[in-house]
Amino acid sequence: MMSASAFRKLSTEFLLRRNLSSETAVKMTKHASTRVDRLASLRAQLATDDATIDDFAKQSERPVRRKAAPRSSKVLPKPRWLKAAPATSDNYKELRNTVRELGLVTVCEEARCPNIGECWGGSDSEVATATIMIMGDTCTRGCRFCSVATSRNPAPLDPEEPEKVSTAIAKWGLDYVVLTSVDRDDLPDQGSQHFRSVVQRLKEKKPGLWVEALTPDFRGDRDLIRAVATSGLDVYAHNVETVEDLTSRVRDRRAGYRQSLDVLEYVKSLPLEKDVITKTSLMLGLGETDEQVRQTLRELRSVSVDVVTFGQYLQPTKKHLAVKEYVTPEKFEEWQKEAEALGFLYVASGPLVRSSYKAGEFFLKSHLKQRQQQREAAV
Repeated sequence: MMSASAFRKLSTEFLLRRNLSSETAVKMTKHASTRVDRLASLRAQLATDDATIDDFAKQSERPVRRKAAPRSSKVLPKPRWLKAAPATSDNYKELRNTVRELGLVTVCEEARCPNIGECWGGSDSEVATATIMIMGDTCTRGCRFCSVATSRNPAPLDPEEPEKVSTAIAKWGLDYVVLTSVDRDDLPDQGSQHFRSVVQRLKEKKPGLWVEALTPDFRGDRDLIRAVATSGLDVYAHNVETVEDLTSRVRDRRAGYRQSLDVLEYVKSLPLEKDVITKTSLMLGLGETDEQVRQTLRELRSVSVDVVTFGQYLQPTKKHLAVKEYVTPEKFEEWQKEAEALGFLYVASGPLVRSSYKAGEFFLKSHLKQRQQQREAAV
C-alpha cells in the first residue's frame, strides 16, 4: 500500500507535467493564431490590389542599380604597371601542349607567374623558356606566399621523370633550362638524388645545355646540398624570399633565413670542377624596410652570392598573405643600382621580375659561354 508521502510526491509530479503541457499547448495555439492572422491580412491586401502582371511588364522605369560595396581597406588595388601580356601566342599553346602530353609540371603555372605569356610565348628570334618543376606538384611545406598545393604525404616520385624532362627540353630546342622543385620532407633524402638524376640526364642528352637549379634548402643537410651542387649544373639558385625579420611570418617554420644563407655559402665553398654561379631572390611589398633590404644585400654578398633578383610580391589567393605595398618601378631601379654597387655579378629588379626570369637567363647564358671560352683558351 502506497504511503502518504509517496502519494503526495506522485501527485505533485503529475500536476507539474500537466501545467507544462498546458503552457506548451498555449504557445502553439498563439503561434498558429498569429500565422492565421497574417495569412488573412495578406489575402485582404491582394483582394484590394487591382494590379496585373501586364502592369509590371509595361513599366518603363529602369531598376536602380545598387552601388558596389566599398573595397576592403586591407586589399590594395593593383597599380597600372602590373599589367602583364596575355598568354595567347602559338608558341605558348605549343609549349603548354607539350607539358600536358608528357605529364610535366611547371612552376610558371603552379605559382601563377605573371610572365608566363612572355616567357612561354617567345618570338621569331627568341626561344620560349619555361621553368620545369620536378618531384610532383605538391609540397610538404606551407609558405604563406606560395600557391603550390601542400600535403604531408605527396604522391611518390616518378622514376621516369628524368627521361620525360629531357625529352621535353629536346623538343623545345632550349639551350638554357631552369629546374625547380617542391620540398619533399617526406623522403629520406628529401629528393636530392632525384634532382641530381634529372640534371645528369639533361647533360647526357644535351651536353651543351646550361642548367639552372632552383633548389629547396634540404633542411640544411650538407650531404644533400652537395649531391645537387655536384650534379653538373651551372647555376645553383636558392631563394631567401624575404628579409630576416619577416621570414617567420612569410615562410614555413622549417625554413630559415640563416639556413638559406648557409646553403648558398656552402655551395660556394665546394671544390667543384667548374665555377658554379649562386643566385637568390627577394620579394618586395611584404612590409620590409629599406634598411632591412640593405642588410640582406650585404649579407648575401658576404657569402659570395653572384646574382640577386627583386620582384613584387603578389597575393595569389585571399588565403595568402596580403600585399603591404606595391613598390614603384622607380624604387626597383634604385634597388638595382644599390645591388650592382655592392658587386653582384647580375641584378634583375622590377615589379614583374621573378627568380626564373627570361632576361636573367639570357645574361647568365652569355656569361657562362664567356667563362667556357676563357677556360678553353687557357688550356
